[in-house]
Amino acid sequence: MSHGDLSVVHGNGSVRTRLALLAGFLVTMLAAALAAPGPARAADSGHMTHPELDWLGSQIKIHEGADSAGDSKIVVSPNVTQTPGMDVSSYQGNVNWSGAWSNGAKFAYVKATEGTSYTNPNFTQQYNGSYNVGMIRGSYHFALPDVSTGAAQADYFVKHGGGWSADGKTLPGALDMEYNPYGATCYGKSASAMVSWIQSFSNEYHAKTGRYPTIYTSTNWWSTCTGNSGAFAANNALWIARYSSSVGTLPAGWGYQTFWQWADSGTFPGDQDRFNGALDRVKAYAKG
Repeated sequence: MSHGDLSVVHGNGSVRTRLALLAGFLVTMLAAALAAPGPARAADSGHMTHPELDWLGSQIKIHEGADSAGDSKIVVSPNVTQTPGMDVSSYQGNVNWSGAWSNGAKFAYVKATEGTSYTNPNFTQQYNGSYNVGMIRGSYHFALPDVSTGAAQADYFVKHGGGWSADGKTLPGALDMEYNPYGATCYGKSASAMVSWIQSFSNEYHAKTGRYPTIYTSTNWWSTCTGNSGAFAANNALWIARYSSSVGTLPAGWGYQTFWQWADSGTFPGDQDRFNGALDRVKAYAKG
């Protein structure tokens, strides 16, 4: 039988009929697969192709790497007392908070939202669990500046776990500004447009909570995508991402970091962080 001849009969059934049915089935299955969201398919709405993989620093590590010594082997000699902590997302699932507390973690940031359509399915266990063992905890928002306005994402964040209260155990929300996991590094925005977007988020968050959000970023991304803007140092605390033995050069305007994400694995579940001060300063920052 030639490749073009599908009419040969086998037994009492037509090969043509069977092949047609099989082809129809395969087309249906392929269409369903293409319609469903998945990590290999770009999203048509909201870029939500793989939010379970978009945690704080996930793109920093991909783009900037770490010291060759390895994250868990980094030795840090800071000028002031550092308070150890951690940050988690749904990637960590249900976290053993008692174990993390016993190992020395005193604060935690938990992913709450991404864009204007995603919420962390493990948020309640992580946010309440960290609080219940005694940690000072807060939540963060993974920014998608090409999906909606900064104000819209700040509102979504506040409504889905990003709020703040002056109880001394709740950190102000953090805005995660890093490389676009779905496309262009700077989300298709110019430096001035990116600065405006961050200002929109920051001002709206302040209007809703009374606190300005902590800004999480890396010096490289900040320089590339905001033109190394110094517009936020007066109001927003800096959470610097650098997997090294020191924080290195900070973005413009900030003379020091408040938080430092120095490794993506180690003693605690999730990323490893340090607050730039003793525990009483963490409490003071939380209270406002």
